[in-house]
Formats: sequence, C-alpha cells, structure tokens
Amino acid sequence: MFRKCDITGFEVDKRGEALIKVNAVFAVIFFLVAIIAAFFLVLTRHPTIHLLPPHLYYRFLTLHGWNALLFWIIFFEIAGLYFGSTVVLNSRFSSPPLGWLAFFLMLGGALLINYTILQGKADVLFTSYPPLKAHWLYYLGVLLFAIGALLGVILFFANLVVAKREGKWERSLPLFTFGLLTAAIIAVVTLVSGAIIFIPTFLWSLGIIDKVDPENYRIIFWGVGHPAQQINLAAMISAWYLISYLSVGGITPSEKISRLAFLLYIFFINLASAHHLLVDPAVSPAWKVFNTSYAMYLAVLGSMIHAYAIPASVELAQRKRGYRGIFAWLAKAPWGNPAFSAMFISLVGFGFIGGVTGVMIGKEQTNIIHHNTLAVPGHFKGTVVIGTTLAFMGATYYLIPLIFRRKIVLYSLAKVQPWLFGLGIAILAISMLALGYLGVPRRHYDILFSNAPFKHEFNPAMWFFWTLFVIGGVSAVLGALLWILIVVLSVFFGPKLKGPEDMQIPIVLPPQEEKKNPSHSSILCPGTLTLIFIFFVWFMTYFFLNWKWLSATWYVK
Repeated sequence: MFRKCDITGFEVDKRGEALIKVNAVFAVIFFLVAIIAAFFLVLTRHPTIHLLPPHLYYRFLTLHGWNALLFWIIFFEIAGLYFGSTVVLNSRFSSPPLGWLAFFLMLGGALLINYTILQGKADVLFTSYPPLKAHWLYYLGVLLFAIGALLGVILFFANLVVAKREGKWERSLPLFTFGLLTAAIIAVVTLVSGAIIFIPTFLWSLGIIDKVDPENYRIIFWGVGHPAQQINLAAMISAWYLISYLSVGGITPSEKISRLAFLLYIFFINLASAHHLLVDPAVSPAWKVFNTSYAMYLAVLGSMIHAYAIPASVELAQRKRGYRGIFAWLAKAPWGNPAFSAMFISLVGFGFIGGVTGVMIGKEQTNIIHHNTLAVPGHFKGTVVIGTTLAFMGATYYLIPLIFRRKIVLYSLAKVQPWLFGLGIAILAISMLALGYLGVPRRHYDILFSNAPFKHEFNPAMWFFWTLFVIGGVSAVLGALLWILIVVLSVFFGPKLKGPEDMQIPIVLPPQEEKKNPSHSSILCPGTLTLIFIFFVWFMTYFFLNWKWLSATWYVK
C-alpha cells in the first residue's frame, strides 16, 4: 500500500497518490480551457480588434471565469489537500473509494457546466445573477461540483484524524498542512454558501419555484464567489512556505506567529466579500463600515505577517550559508530553480499589485472609484493569477518528480516560464488597473458604444494602456501554454526518476536539529526589512493617490 520516496524519505500511500495525480492532471486540462478562452478575450476586449462577436464574447467570458477561478484551482487544491494530509504526514488515505466519488462528482459537474456554456445555454457569466437564467443542467453541474469539492475537503479532515490516531503527528501539524487546514475550513463555509443559493436557483431553472430574489441571490452568492478566492489565498501562502522550505531550507522566523496569521484569515478574511455589496441597499451602512474599515484590517494584518515571514525564511537560510550584505542572500538565491523563481515572483506580484489594490477596492470610501470598472478584474489578475496560479505552477515543478516520478522535460525553458508568465500577467494587471481608473467599464463588449447616438470620449492615454493590455495578455498566454506543454510532456513522456541523482531541482532541507529548534534569534533580516520598507512606501503612495483621485471624482466650486 505504501512506497518510500527515496528523495524525501516520505511514506507515500499509493492509493492516495493516484488521487493526487488524477486531480492534478484534470486541473491542468481545465487550465488549458481557461487559457484558450483568455486568449480570445484579450483579442476581443481591445476596442478596435474585437475578434469575437458580442454573443461569443460573453460566452467565452463565462467559460473563462468558471475554468480559471474554480475548476483549475480547486482540482489542484484538492490534490494539494490530499498531499498535505497523507504524504507530508507519512499517513494513509482515509477512504480511497470516497476520494474517487469526490473526483467524479467534481469532474461531472465541471463537464456539465462547460457543456451548457459551449452550447450557448448559459451565457450568464460567472456570477449568474438572476433574472439571467441558464439551462437547468448548468445549475445541476454547479451543485455536483460543489458536493464533490466539499466531499474532498471532508476527506482531508478525515485524513488528519487518521494520521492523529496513528501517531503521525503529535503536538502540531506541519506549517504547510496547517495552512491547508485554514484553506479547508474556509472552503466549508464557501461551499455551504454555494449550496444555499444554488439549490433554489436550480429549482427556479426547472420551473418548480417562480422566482429567485435578485438581491438575496447577490448577498448569498458573495458568500461563495469571493471566499472561493480566500481558499486560494491560504493555499497559495502554504505553497510559498513549502517552496521556501524545499528550495533553500527556509524556516519561518516564528511558527507561532505564522500560524496566528492563518487564524486571522479564518476569522476575518471572508469579510472581504463586502466590497461586492457596497452599492447594494440590502445591507446597512454600519455593516459596510465595520467590515471594510475595521475587520478587514485584521485580515490584512495576517497578510502582512506572511509578507515578512516568507522572504525572511529565505534570507535566514541564505545567511546561514554565509551570504552577507543587504541583498546578497537574494542575489545568490536559486533563481535557476523554476519553483523558487515562480514563488518569489508570485510573492512580489501578489503584494505590490494584488494586495494593495485589494485594500483600496475593499475600503468603502475608495471602492466607488473602482466599482464595475476594468480595475476590478485587474485586481483579480494580481491575486488569483500572478499570486495563486503562479505559486501553483511553482509547486508543480516539485510535484512532477516527487509524485509522478518523472524528470522535467524542456528544463531550460522551465527556467524561463515563470518570468514569461509572471511579467506578462503583471503588465496585463497594471494596464487593466490603469484603464479602470480612466473609467473603462468591466464586462462590456464595446466600450466605444459604436452604434449609440451619443459618444463618450475617454482620456487618450487609454490607447497606450490598451496596447500594454494586449502585450501583457499575449505574453501571459504564451507563458501558460509553455507551462502546460512542460507539464504534459513531463508527466506522460518524461524519463523516469531512478533516484535522487536524477533530480534537476535540488531539495535543500534544513538540518534535523534546525527543524526541531530553529535558531533565528541572533540573526537579523535587514534585506527583508528593506523590502518591507519599500513595499510600505509604495502602499502609502498608492493609498494617498486613491484618496486624491476620490476627491477629484465630483468637482465642487
């Protein structure tokens, strides 16, 4: 039932390993669907290219939303949950038959949703707001996928119970698994919220009930729509900790503080959903102010802790190898390791683009200058794509040799891939944010309103940022396709690993005594503190710019 990994020494349950593999493979397949749709959307969104006609634009937008935001990421996260609760703990999988049931429910749901979208029976976008109505198969697919994902999360908890009973962990879980536990807890709340709103919507599509109140739908939907991305946040940060640990032997300066940061996510991160409802009349001003001006900052505090702890773990490990100076540790980091470069680009991109824009969009006052503009999906690109997706790409470079037991094909190109994808998404996100500030609406096929009797003149700078939009989008698509090519060739055709000597990406673990008793108290992190200072200067600059732009929204003599 078990095999011993000759690289890490882990005891790997072969039944659980099969489930990890199949979920990871289908994650990549759905990611390919998302990228194909994204390519067409990039070349359609530009005001003068308009590759697709209007009806196909909205169809591909719906297709991209489901495959990019849910199918690709959740299939990969289920693989990660199984990995973190069995392989990392040297434990067995609690119930492989239920694991396969969860997989087939998720797969069936995803296929139903994609089928109805491609058939033109669900042009309702990712949010699916009533009175827009899709075919009943679409809502059935949503429920099947949600039930399968929820079962996968329950199996993660069951795996932890099995490991605990069999003595695989005693005082506390490894930090990576603890981060996944955070993601799993958030996932339960998210998936239950989805069931609460999509069950009556499914009955409405069948004609069993007369209507679904649009405002009630919006409020409950954002209990699933945005928290689904908070699952990604916790899983992404867990991947950062894991890659730091495997690539340089990085250990967080304080596990207790890092765990506290994850706990802050459990209690407060889902409140970020409030920014989707700030213009809705159904929730009170007091609720809006509390969630966006007080509670939100406790979630931001958690992110600030991780923003210090992860680069600090790299710096501490590098300084113990003798690298001095403020940034020598960073200059001498293993940039030739695609997992490490993907992790660090993801970390910086998420912080400088996704994080600061998220705070501004999440504040009640400054939200209004972003609301329903292209800046909102620009923020998504800085969080879900350069953050979560690139972090998962980096983790895959370890997943291929450790789980699939294959060498990475086209390894020289794999070193380039995180840069191509990461920089492309950064350019795309920045251009979308700038266009949003210039007033370009989100989702609208033709922002120039070509056939309208009245014209709206945008700032001429818009055309510069539309050019960047296409350059960044095409670069990101090429980076994503390159990663998919590397993964597919490696998993199905890559040479089999014979032993640790075949590892192209070295695993640099800290000494056993260091793992048990980290000696960080006498080592400072001047490089990380300098990076944090640079980040805060940017954060405060962006903060005050938003208030300045807000003050200029309504001109008063």
